[in-house]
Amino acid sequence: MSVKDNPPTSTVASRAIQPRFGELIQACRQLTMNHLAELLGAVFAQVDDTLFECAEKAENNQVQSLFFESMREIRRQRPALERQYHQRFAKGLSDFMQGTLPPKRPLEELDVDQLTLVGNEEYEETLLITNMVNQVKAQCAQSLFALEQRLALVNNGSKLAEDSNPFGPLAIAQAFRDTLAESPFSLRIKTVLYMLFDQQVMRNLAPLYERLNHRLTEAGILPNLKFRAQQSPRATPRPAAQPSESGAAPAATSATAPAGSAGTDSSTAAPAGIPTLTDTVSDPHDTSPRPPGNPQTLYGGLAALLAEHRRQGVQTLGSSQSIASFNPRSATRTYSADELLEALNRLQRISAQDLAQRLRQPQAVQQVKTDLHQQLEAASARPGQNRLTDQEADVIDLVGMVFDFILDDESLPDSCKTTLSHLHTPYLKVALQDKALFTQHHHPARRLLNAMAQAGSLYSGEGEERGLLAKMHWVVERVIQDFVGDLRLFDELLTDFNEFVANIRQKAELRERRAMEAARGRDRLLGAREQALEVVTKAVQGRELPQLIRNFLELSWSDALTFILLRNGEDSDEWRRAGEVAEQLAWSATPLDNAGRERLQALRVPLLEDLRKGLEVLGGYHEDGIRRLLQDIVACQHAVQAQQPQIANSLCPDLPESPLGAMLDGEGEIERHAEQLLSERGKTLLEELRKVEFGTWFEFSDSQPARRLKLSWFSPTTRNYMFVDHLGQRVAVKSIGQLALEMEQGKVRLLGPDSQDAPLVDRALNAIYRMLQRFAGRNQSKE
Repeated sequence: MSVKDNPPTSTVASRAIQPRFGELIQACRQLTMNHLAELLGAVFAQVDDTLFECAEKAENNQVQSLFFESMREIRRQRPALERQYHQRFAKGLSDFMQGTLPPKRPLEELDVDQLTLVGNEEYEETLLITNMVNQVKAQCAQSLFALEQRLALVNNGSKLAEDSNPFGPLAIAQAFRDTLAESPFSLRIKTVLYMLFDQQVMRNLAPLYERLNHRLTEAGILPNLKFRAQQSPRATPRPAAQPSESGAAPAATSATAPAGSAGTDSSTAAPAGIPTLTDTVSDPHDTSPRPPGNPQTLYGGLAALLAEHRRQGVQTLGSSQSIASFNPRSATRTYSADELLEALNRLQRISAQDLAQRLRQPQAVQQVKTDLHQQLEAASARPGQNRLTDQEADVIDLVGMVFDFILDDESLPDSCKTTLSHLHTPYLKVALQDKALFTQHHHPARRLLNAMAQAGSLYSGEGEERGLLAKMHWVVERVIQDFVGDLRLFDELLTDFNEFVANIRQKAELRERRAMEAARGRDRLLGAREQALEVVTKAVQGRELPQLIRNFLELSWSDALTFILLRNGEDSDEWRRAGEVAEQLAWSATPLDNAGRERLQALRVPLLEDLRKGLEVLGGYHEDGIRRLLQDIVACQHAVQAQQPQIANSLCPDLPESPLGAMLDGEGEIERHAEQLLSERGKTLLEELRKVEFGTWFEFSDSQPARRLKLSWFSPTTRNYMFVDHLGQRVAVKSIGQLALEMEQGKVRLLGPDSQDAPLVDRALNAIYRMLQRFAGRNQSKE
């Protein structure tokens, strides 16, 4: 019988949840709605402050206006947005209760003619939603697994389709996306809202899922459910990139089942979809030239390459020997997981002794492996007859290569490399107990290592290095002294360290803001001086003036005009009168007819009074100096009108150099020479530079190591770009032509958006993948 043969009502009824569960799901619904209402309120409570901060940092007035207008519009629409969100989320819960959740359409049923390219904005929103949902899945894997199993029982025993959990993170995030879809906000504003939604809602869902599970358990829904990730069948091993059906995170089982434990089947050492180092891949030789982007796939590729190296008998990995090279050929048994863990604990206790002294020197990877082997042998009842399992050896070698990468990373100062190298032993313990260190970006130990490395590369400059290094020492000491297996220690230390780095970042932002304000003030000063010089040039143009009058106008009165313009503005009576004074003084120093001389006689007193007031503005003239200078100007006027040029030219007192001219040092002269040297490609670069936004990072190779500087400000007057370092200090000023020329010559390059943010562990694993792949290729070629 087809579906069409049944009436719609009976179809719905047959798929709806059982009536006896209706009241229970309604209670869960109310619990969830109340929790989300509180969290969503926190989102909108933060909007004004966040958008105001964004407006303060906006790159231009248009963007700043966008933030302010959106602030008002969101405040106005808040009640409607909250109402629409709750309605959309509640609709999904109602569909679940009635059994009308839309089925997931198989790929083969899609009509190719209906497929369209995804727009940039839609893609960006999808990426934001996916990232926040995956983060919740990783953090709440156990709670979500249990919730989905219990909901499946309520749902007539039918397992929910992937991402169809009506209480799940995707449903919660998608309801917010659908709500924003009908709003008029631009992607830039939506991105801010998504960020706040992630911070206030998505990162606070763990208590909700615990309460939901507790409510269902109290109602007798699978009260004895034990979380266990689904195992992959041995006969048909799952490809490395495919996730497990249960969606369970590897961290859930790893704490109780370390990889390579004696007597443990390797197929149960990690959840399905997260391969152990001995899992089979379709073809170990068929690895892509670039490291896979998916962390689980990358880990699978590393496992295959390490297995290939074992088969080929490679003894050296990175700068150290493989730990497997210590295995005696006559070994008849393997170390148990407890023996390996106890050896690492002893190493950790030894490193905790006299730690302050040890932190002064880097910890070599080879030494850690040697010390570990010695500890294993010393505690063994049968020395010389034990070996590590292949899985354990590969994990130890992989962690060693990560710390080799840290010691060789050029982006890290030596002091930071030395400090981080002492985390090798505790991170070995983490990796052997929890493979999620390699497969989850949000693993707490991985995030802590990434955070310290990023802070070291960004803020280890002069003035901040000592405080940051002391903080890093403190973190490393806490890990070595306190880590016994509880990963919550890393979360605690990460929160504390991030707060410390936030203070450094605030100081850097303050320095940058001050540098920008100083640059803006200097630019306003420069622009005003150029306008003043234009007025003076117009006054003296075409006139043969005595040296006294010309020097006075070009040196002293141009500065007075500059300050009058800055103080009063170009629409003021003061600025207009100052320009008239320049014109009248230049006119008064040229031969005049009778009418002109009579006019000069009438103008002389107010003209001298205005000159006196202007000179007082400068502050560089004393009262006596001003009086003598004005007397000389009057004498010069009389000499010119009496046709006695020799007397007029003899009146040439020493006028002070223009303080503004000396301070600005010719900055107003736009550099045309560099632009004239540009090729067609250089001219294209110049046009692209005109569109570059503030906050863009550039790399300058004029020093070793190369400097990474941020474009902080652009002068519309001089067309100069100002660059600051990570600490917010002004480092370089380049004209747009000069910058384009150096980019054409390869001395400067524009950095992509990800070049500053690539985490340390990601870079390390990618580099290890390339290295192992390259070595495997060489060995194969020799064969």
